[in-house]
Amino acid sequence: MLDGLINGIFNGISIGAVLLIVALGLAIVFGLMGVINLAHGELMMLGAYTTYVVQNSFKSLGDGAQDFYIWLALPLSFIVAALVGLLLERSVIRLLYGRPLETLLATWGVSLILQQFVRSVSWAMTFGILAICGLLFGGRAVLNKFANLGPRQKLANFVVLILSAAIGITFGRSLNGNPTMSKPWFSARNVDVTAPKWLQDSISVTDTLSFPAARIFIIALTIICLLGTFWFLNKSAWGLRIRAVTQNRDMSACLGIPTKRVDALTFALGSGLAGIAGCAVTLLGSVGPNLGSNYIVDAFMVVVVGGVGKLIGSIVAALLIGIITYIVGSGTLVLILPSSESLQPLIDTATFFATTSMAKVLVFALIIAFLQIKPAGLFPQKGRSVEV
Repeated sequence: MLDGLINGIFNGISIGAVLLIVALGLAIVFGLMGVINLAHGELMMLGAYTTYVVQNSFKSLGDGAQDFYIWLALPLSFIVAALVGLLLERSVIRLLYGRPLETLLATWGVSLILQQFVRSVSWAMTFGILAICGLLFGGRAVLNKFANLGPRQKLANFVVLILSAAIGITFGRSLNGNPTMSKPWFSARNVDVTAPKWLQDSISVTDTLSFPAARIFIIALTIICLLGTFWFLNKSAWGLRIRAVTQNRDMSACLGIPTKRVDALTFALGSGLAGIAGCAVTLLGSVGPNLGSNYIVDAFMVVVVGGVGKLIGSIVAALLIGIITYIVGSGTLVLILPSSESLQPLIDTATFFATTSMAKVLVFALIIAFLQIKPAGLFPQKGRSVEV
C-alpha cells in the first residue's frame, strides 16, 4: 500500500513537472506580458515533432547513435519553438497588445493553423511557403530601397503580398503532381518517439518499488529549466530589462530600454520553454497534432492557481495538480483507502473518479472552489503593480 502511494506520488510529480515547464512559458508570456496565447500548446507540439525528426535522423546513423539524440533534440526543440514564437509575436501579437479579446481569438486561430499545418505539411507545401516568403520579403525590400511611393507604399506592399501568394500557391500546387513531393511528412496519425536505451530502464529503490528513468530525467530537466529561468530573469541584463518593462513600460522606454525588443525576447523565451516541454512529453507517450490542446488548459490552471507572474506559485500548483490528477485518475486512491463501512462512501466516490477524464473533472471542480476563496491564487501579487 505504501509503495503504491509513493509510486503514485512520483508519477504525479513527473506529470506535474511537464505541466510546470509548459506553465513556465505561460507564466512569462501571460504573467509578465499579459498576453493570452492559446497557441502555446501548439508550440509545445512543434517541440515534440522536432524531437521526432531528430530521432529519425539519428536512426539512420546506426543503433548506437540513437542513444544520444535527446541531447540534440532538447536545444533544437527550444530553438524551433522560440523562432516560431518570435515570428508569431512579430506578425500577430505585436499588433494586438492591450487588446486581450482580439489576442485570444487570433492565437486560437493560429493554433488551428499550426495543427492543420502539421497534418498536411509536405515538400510541395514547404517549397510553396518558401516561395511566398522569398517573393514577399524580397519584393518589399526592393520597393523600400528603390521606389519612393509615399502614400501609395501600403498599396504597393499589398499588391506584392497578393502576387507573392498567387505565385507561391501556384508553384506549390504544380509540385503536388509528384507523389514524393505531395506525401505528408506526419499526417494526422500519432507518431511514436522511442526513448534512448538508458532512459528505458528503471531505478530500483526496494524490491517492490522502482522509478522509471525517463520520469526521473523529466524531473531533473524541469529543475534545470526552473533554475535557468530564475537566473535569467533575476541575474542577467535582459532579465532586468524584462522585469523593468513589466513594472512600468513607459518609464522603461524613457530610460532607453528597447521595449519592442524586450517583448520579442520574452515571447521567444516562453515559446522555447514550451518546445522543451514538448521534447519531454515524447518520453511519456506518442505525439500527435492535438498534443498541445491536451496540455494548454492544465497549464493555464497552473498559472492561475499559483498566482499570475509567480514562479513559486507555478511550482506548487503544477505539483498539486499533477499528483491529484494521477492518484485519483489511476485508481491509486482506491487502492490505498482501507476497507471500512464508514469509508465506503469515500471509496465509492474515488472509484467513480478513477479515470483520467473524470479525474480532470474533479480537479476542475476543486480549482473552481479554491478560486472562490482565493481568486488571486496561492501567491497573489503585491505592490503597486496590482493597483495598476
